[in-house]
Amino acid sequence: MVWPGSTGAGRNSAVIRASKTFRGETLKTWLHIPPSLLHRRFRLLWIGLLISVAGSQMQFWALLWHIRLLSDQPIALGAIGAARIGPIVIFSLFGGLVADRFDRRKVLYITQSVRMATALTLAWLTWTDAIALWHIYALTVIDAIATSYGLPARQSLTPNLVPAVDLPNAFSMQSMAFTAGSIVGPALSGMVIGYLGQPWVYALNALSYLALFLALFLMGPVEQQIAVRGGGPFANLTAILEGIKFILDHPIILSSMILDFFATFFSSANALLPIFARDILGVNEIGYGWLSAAQSVGAAATALIVSQVRVIRRQGAVLLGAVVSYGLWTVVFGVSRRYELSFLALALMGASDTVSMIIRNTIRQLQTPDYIRGRMTSINQIFFMGGPQLGEIEAGLVAQFLGAPLAVITGGLGCIAAVGWIARRWPALRRYQGEAV
Repeated sequence: MVWPGSTGAGRNSAVIRASKTFRGETLKTWLHIPPSLLHRRFRLLWIGLLISVAGSQMQFWALLWHIRLLSDQPIALGAIGAARIGPIVIFSLFGGLVADRFDRRKVLYITQSVRMATALTLAWLTWTDAIALWHIYALTVIDAIATSYGLPARQSLTPNLVPAVDLPNAFSMQSMAFTAGSIVGPALSGMVIGYLGQPWVYALNALSYLALFLALFLMGPVEQQIAVRGGGPFANLTAILEGIKFILDHPIILSSMILDFFATFFSSANALLPIFARDILGVNEIGYGWLSAAQSVGAAATALIVSQVRVIRRQGAVLLGAVVSYGLWTVVFGVSRRYELSFLALALMGASDTVSMIIRNTIRQLQTPDYIRGRMTSINQIFFMGGPQLGEIEAGLVAQFLGAPLAVITGGLGCIAAVGWIARRWPALRRYQGEAV
């Protein structure tokens, strides 16, 4: 397969030479366009993802604020995780199988259409003042089902758009798109709620999916290896079990998934942010919006730095250290009573998580053949999405009885303890050097 824009000349044209004079000295710098963005189809996906993520993040944080307005019980916030975890566990494995057996672009068309419909329904129910908690939970379940099928398709599509040498950079750029959208989304969410009202957040999210639809249309057909179909339900079960066996046979992939699960399970403080914003830090919707964006501010800055780095040495040790840092800053956030310190702690949590995420994604995708990549991604989805959702339930329950600060502090300490156990249980992960990133 010929990769568009992958010639040496294309790469050389991506280097822009700049110079400036400072106190009589000429400083020369080289600004590099990330190599993955030289590939047109990935560039389209990246732009569409950036806009769509901003809309989705607007809705996510608006939903938590909405729940807090409808109920003053912490467990009501934690229940949003319960609404997501069921579909993730039940449908993710089938989502990976679908991503391996069908055109991934078509899968994304269908799943994103469903998510757009849920956003429009939320907007209509809120505009008509008919919204209730059960509506939010039910629509969250539907959205999670669509995500369970859509996410494996999107992540598995990325290696079909760039050559292997640019894949680590592509995941870094996807991380940057997600984090940039996660800065704009929550900040806009607070302002839209404050100035226009809650239903406009959901309506704007519905519109954001049009950007991804346009990107998929302009992308055109994408070559991919299609897993063999047929054989009925038992063949489907065999195919799913093949994906599970593949992960069990690769301890580096398995241990990175378990690390992700426990880190996000213990250190998931997102569901409690409305409580910290209103009751502990004493800020309004706009302050809450910026607090919600804090992790993404740190993540975006870190992703930008990592996108310029070709090699990360001792990747296993860096991965474990990043997760320890994530747990430490979670503890700092839990004890903070100042808005500025809370914002900083969340930003550094986001920075730590980004380093971890880039290394984890690179490990998994480079060590997985294309024909089984969708199933591997869907199993990983259970770990990396299931951890935060179960963590939200756990945080809500602990906060219900012990208070939100103690729930977050104990979660951060649990995250650090989990890293120690995983480093001892899978020493190969600690010693992992990895491919060039």
